[in-house]
Amino acid sequence: MKYSIIVPVYNRPDEVDELLESLSNQTLKDFEVVIVEDGSAKPCKDVCDKYAGILSLHYYAKENSGPGQSRNYGAERAQGDYVIILDSDVVLPTGYLQAIDDELRQNPSEAFGGPDAAHDSFTPVQKAISYSMTSFFTTGGIRGGKAKLDKFYPRSFNMGIRRDVYLKLGGFSKMRFGEDIDFSYRIVEAGYKPQLFPEAWVWHKRRTDFRKFFRQVYNSGIARINLEKRHPGTMKLVHLLPTVFTVGVIGLILISAVGRALMHYVDRDQFYWMCFAPWIPILLYSLIIFIDSSIKNKSLWVGLLSIPAAFTQLMGYGLGFIESWWKRCVRKQDEFQAFEKTFYK
Repeated sequence: MKYSIIVPVYNRPDEVDELLESLSNQTLKDFEVVIVEDGSAKPCKDVCDKYAGILSLHYYAKENSGPGQSRNYGAERAQGDYVIILDSDVVLPTGYLQAIDDELRQNPSEAFGGPDAAHDSFTPVQKAISYSMTSFFTTGGIRGGKAKLDKFYPRSFNMGIRRDVYLKLGGFSKMRFGEDIDFSYRIVEAGYKPQLFPEAWVWHKRRTDFRKFFRQVYNSGIARINLEKRHPGTMKLVHLLPTVFTVGVIGLILISAVGRALMHYVDRDQFYWMCFAPWIPILLYSLIIFIDSSIKNKSLWVGLLSIPAAFTQLMGYGLGFIESWWKRCVRKQDEFQAFEKTFYK
């Protein structure tokens, strides 16, 4: 068997159903599916049973230990030459595995990954969030289909690695967030070169509302400092930009607030510019996001929703980064001590 698809699951039976349905429609059939239930209160066993006669499917249930350890659990029981890691909230086009197979024949690689996209059936909020996670104007495009400001590192929503290499490197660490980037760094540090397979893309639903999305990107900001501590020198300019953006936006809003206070209490018109000038760069950036997203998504509504999505993406990440910097770099707490309640419970 050539491919083993590993999917950790936590309380998402409906998503697993959609993923398994898309797997049952793959044009290439030489694969198995390993579902690892990570201590879910809403298990997906019944969903998996529906596909028992359609797919080569193996279901395992275990106590909660986080996505990384659940993937390791599945990889240890896999039979394929290659392990493909997918998140439970992705859906695959019918030619996904065939695209991987074609790429590996033309360009053999120990590790690889593909991009993600928003499906037409996704809600406008999901499309806006997808845009904010892949746009050049928010993440530098490093999570899109082509690396722009940084080299390519596979992410766990769509990641493949030769199984013997996976086991040799020990798989994912015990980090609860950023564990996929940590693994990608270790793959590169071991001398391997992960490749981007642009045609092996997935539909990725991401979060369904801005509150959940904020928590996701906040945790990403926290993880970035932890990753730099584990892998010195891996932090690039693109990783600092959300924090600069966050500090800048907060600073501009504070200047505007001070201007309004001065106008009210001092009653002098020379502070008028302080009230409104700080909003000009914020509005200009919002306009760029609106126009770019509206064109790419062919929807003015998605374009409008992309504005709060972009600010959530950048400022959520930036605030998480600042908290992590304070705890890890200023207070000198170690990774587990600083974020035990968030990642390591």
